[in-house]
Amino acid sequence: MKRPLIRSLVAGIALAGGSAALAAPAGAATDPVASALDDVTGQAAAVVAGEQDRIEQYWSAERMEAAKPAEERFLGSGKAGAVTARAEAAAAGGVRAAAEPETPQPRLGKVFFTLGGTDYVCSGTATESGNGDVVTTAGHCLNEGPGDFATNFAFVPAYDNGDTPYGTWTAEHLYAPTQWAQSGDFNYDVGFAVMNENGSGDSLTDVVGSYPIAFDLPRGLSYTAYGYPAASPFDGEELYSCTGTARDDWLGSNDQGLTCDMTGGSSGGGWITDGQLNSVNSFKYTFDPNTMYGPYFGSVAQSAYTTAASA
Repeated sequence: MKRPLIRSLVAGIALAGGSAALAAPAGAATDPVASALDDVTGQAAAVVAGEQDRIEQYWSAERMEAAKPAEERFLGSGKAGAVTARAEAAAAGGVRAAAEPETPQPRLGKVFFTLGGTDYVCSGTATESGNGDVVTTAGHCLNEGPGDFATNFAFVPAYDNGDTPYGTWTAEHLYAPTQWAQSGDFNYDVGFAVMNENGSGDSLTDVVGSYPIAFDLPRGLSYTAYGYPAASPFDGEELYSCTGTARDDWLGSNDQGLTCDMTGGSSGGGWITDGQLNSVNSFKYTFDPNTMYGPYFGSVAQSAYTTAASA
């Protein structure tokens, strides 16, 4: 019998035996804005001005700094702590970090949200779209997978040591593949937020720019993955990147892996190849803290993106 394999989401934990995820399916939240496509589940967020203002005020500098890497939702299982300890031990032992500090750029930023009454942080990418309002992140950064969608969702472009040069942008709608929102399937751990226009009536990507998104590309490409790692030994205050050639997950998922020691908080950060967004930081295995995995962007991810891009 194969022993169970423990996956540590960069912002969460799940168990897998062979290639089958053991997360039990559950009904997703009621979806007032769901796409007709079976592959997409969505939910309205801050659709009125008063709610948008409330969320902008909610994310004070103090709350942003205090927001937890979402992997802390899973502490207490006895597994997430082991992952953190192993990563810290490697750093203390002098192993060179794969992640490199980067100059902030407006197309990349931090994602803040609330689940279960606790504030969390991930990373995200402003993405080219017809409506000019799409941010791409990990599915587990906007939906429990399976379970509820996040509240208080916001994107802060070019965040840097507390500086927010482009302000705080709130979400109007949140979308994820149904395979994530209803079953927590790691092969589809991607999500798309449709942001509200700012107080001047500008769309997000008109202000900060965007990366084009690509689907169904060949496997094994060279990527640069970006994110704001917040769990030790990082502090979430600066942008980092890892660069390398993707390799298939030999343990059975359809995801690809990059050598990368970024930690919780980097979840949802974009993988860029040839100037195009083509995956996001998703999970690590507990026994391999130096490999980051990201979902393959195929037809299901494309359906979710297309729904968000036309919302």
